[in-house]
Amino acid sequence: MFKNLLKISAVLLVCVCALCACTMQTTNDCTKNAEENATDPNQFPDGSPIDPWFQSSETVSLASMGQKLVVPNLVANNISDEVITQNTQNIQQTIDSATNNGGGVIYISGGTYSIGALFFKPNVNLYIEEGSSLKGSEDIYFYPLVETRIEGQTVLYYSALINADKCDNFKIAGKGAIDGNGHKAWRQYHLRRTWDPECTNKEEQRPRLLYVSNSNNVTVSEVTLKDSFYWTAHIYKCDRVKFLGASIISQLDEKPASTDCIDIDACTNVHVKNCYMHVNDDAVVMKGGKGAWADEDPTNGFNENIIVEDCTFGYCASIFTCGSESVRNKNIILRNCTVDHPDKMFRLKFRADTPSIYEYMTVENITGTANNFLYVGPYYQFMDMQGRTDKPISIGDHLTIRNCKLDVETYYHVEVNDDEYICRNFCFKNNEVTYKEPGNENLL
Repeated sequence: MFKNLLKISAVLLVCVCALCACTMQTTNDCTKNAEENATDPNQFPDGSPIDPWFQSSETVSLASMGQKLVVPNLVANNISDEVITQNTQNIQQTIDSATNNGGGVIYISGGTYSIGALFFKPNVNLYIEEGSSLKGSEDIYFYPLVETRIEGQTVLYYSALINADKCDNFKIAGKGAIDGNGHKAWRQYHLRRTWDPECTNKEEQRPRLLYVSNSNNVTVSEVTLKDSFYWTAHIYKCDRVKFLGASIISQLDEKPASTDCIDIDACTNVHVKNCYMHVNDDAVVMKGGKGAWADEDPTNGFNENIIVEDCTFGYCASIFTCGSESVRNKNIILRNCTVDHPDKMFRLKFRADTPSIYEYMTVENITGTANNFLYVGPYYQFMDMQGRTDKPISIGDHLTIRNCKLDVETYYHVEVNDDEYICRNFCFKNNEVTYKEPGNENLL
């Protein structure tokens, strides 16, 4: 299947260092379906029009968020259990009262406030002034068990630090920070994995930083989301979500574990623009469900119409990943971004126990340095066939990568595995990639 991936009319290899690097410039005669539909900036890769909603990238002002709600009796710069309990209760009571009285915006200023899990309600937003922050407790006790979504399944698990369910028009804004305070949890995780290498992410009991579910017209604007215990921002079954000018980071010298920047889980119309991302795991990730029968589970779903543009990426495992807990992703655009040494530029991760379809994807105008240009392969961690006797076949279809200029270690890291996944209609056009290792060059 892979040998017919690309229809290349010309490939020029120019050695820039006899021992260490070559530059590959590609020009392709791609099929109309694979490439021409991805050319129009007003169309998604399948040829459908891009909604004008994607054109707006105005950040959120405090004045637009409703009546300012100043929480009484908040105590700054104190991490005692008593203060965490008091701060959490006072903010939650303000949220609960406001939702039935015209709504408003929780206004945080004047320091760092230690809290446990908060549950936002309809018509209540969050604004954090520059220099101020909400900081999560290190103690899992402050994150109550709720039915939630994690790792492609709907289960009883720990709530996130900031939660919003069925909160249409929910906004988080301001140039302050939401600090997950995950340093202790990272150390515990690595120690436990040393003792028990089969320990899963869920078993180590780590809350996420932000979880928004079943909500439409959500905006995260300019705020810094940092040092999450686990996934940083997770959105589930939402429509029309924007991340604008946000910074999503982890302190890498302490080896944070699985702190994905943005996990998009069964969502439509997601716009990530002008953001900075720098974590130990993937930056933007397509989720949606896992397991041998994932495509039949109503709690799972597709991701469709996703645009990531004008962002800057520091280190991350991959700047964009489809999988591993993903059923179907369609109409993906990654464009006009700068990368600074991520491990992978674009990754298709096919979970061996999950039927997946990744289709109509365009990557364009990416510049910088990375270890791998394109990375395609299977994923076997904690796989469970759930009694299914035939192995599901996954598909990667209509991927266009064009006008990228990168320095990489490996150009084309693709594992051939026709028994588990099929890749077709891949188009490379006008890329200039300097590499040390060509990878599976024989497939080009």
